[in-house]
Amino acid sequence: MIHRTIGPTCLFRYAQALRREERASATVEKYLRDAADFAAWLGPRPLSRDAAAGWKAHLLSRGEYARLLRAAQSSGRTRLALLLEAICSTGIRVSETRHFTVEAARRGRADVSLKGKIRTILLPGKLCRKLLQFARTQKIASGEIFLARDGTNLSRCQIWREMKSLCQAAGVAPSKVFPHNLRHLFAAAFYQATRDIVKLADILGHSSINTTRIYLLSTGAEHVRQLERLRLVT
Repeated sequence: MIHRTIGPTCLFRYAQALRREERASATVEKYLRDAADFAAWLGPRPLSRDAAAGWKAHLLSRGEYARLLRAAQSSGRTRLALLLEAICSTGIRVSETRHFTVEAARRGRADVSLKGKIRTILLPGKLCRKLLQFARTQKIASGEIFLARDGTNLSRCQIWREMKSLCQAAGVAPSKVFPHNLRHLFAAAFYQATRDIVKLADILGHSSINTTRIYLLSTGAEHVRQLERLRLVT
């Protein structure tokens, strides 16, 4: 059986085929970007229907997040939109959002202490810039960035309620929206990009890799399909 993967040569030929069809340059750029994203997610695994189905499921979960984010942005809820991005891009626990401080954004990392252990959460550069810009507009010179109107930090329940309030405008079922879903989305995206479950466990603050595996059940579904194809049960 031939195992096909998506490499640079494949993407180059795809680009040539699109140009031969005289597609618009913007269309070619979008198709190539989507194909490159799929290739990065796929990694060294062979191209298959199951892989395509897994990619589709991944996009659906990202799509729900994207719709929530757009709903928050279009309604002018800047703080909530930034909070969604901050949780989803770092995998931090909702209860740990108090660690998004002005100081952390300047350093590019947040040090989280839990049960006597300290783990470092690296913050993407773009997120740091957005956090600092938001802090300036809110006249927050130091300390926590995500604060309630009374100046206290946002609780898990407050974040939960604010996310639920976006559902109707976003066209997403409330039953599918929970703050912890953003952590799961980060975990799935990170693992698909790196295939490094040990590093992922460290980032998420899990003491056991078995806990991390729970976050990757979608990958397990692909494993089940592979077992079915072995046809070892008569």
